[in-house]
Amino acid sequence: MRAVVQRVRQASVTVDGRVCGLIERGLLVYLGVGKQDGEKDMQWLADKIAGLRIFEDADEKMNLSVLDVGGGVLTISQFTLFADTRKGKRPSWGPAAEPAMAESLYERFKERMAALVPNTACGIFGASMDVAYVNEGPVTIILDTDEVIPKPAVDAG
Repeated sequence: MRAVVQRVRQASVTVDGRVCGLIERGLLVYLGVGKQDGEKDMQWLADKIAGLRIFEDADEKMNLSVLDVGGGVLTISQFTLFADTRKGKRPSWGPAAEPAMAESLYERFKERMAALVPNTACGIFGASMDVAYVNEGPVTIILDTDEVIPKPAVDAG
């Protein structure tokens, strides 16, 4: 799984002209699911994001998590995080999980995040969404479970 995590002053997501998710200070999380991702990836990523110390303390050091500051988490599904741009100008979506698998892991990620962080919101899987936010800092962190969770080798033949 891949996540782009942004520290925000506020963030919202709108679908068909209706705001369906809104947070004040907290984290905006764009979440992508890859073909080989599973439950361990989802758990590790949710736990990492909830505990990520990227908010400033009284000494202006990044020592506080979203939990420490009482912030929220807005999660948006984004398969384009798995774009393969190595060939040509048009991205390939080959590394992205099939929609049913991606939606299942996305839903479980949202549930786990809600269990960890009291104030959560989300977009709608597969919908065309308008996301508005004010990036605070700016602070943007990229997390990829492939860097920490071993995956089985893919059979090329």
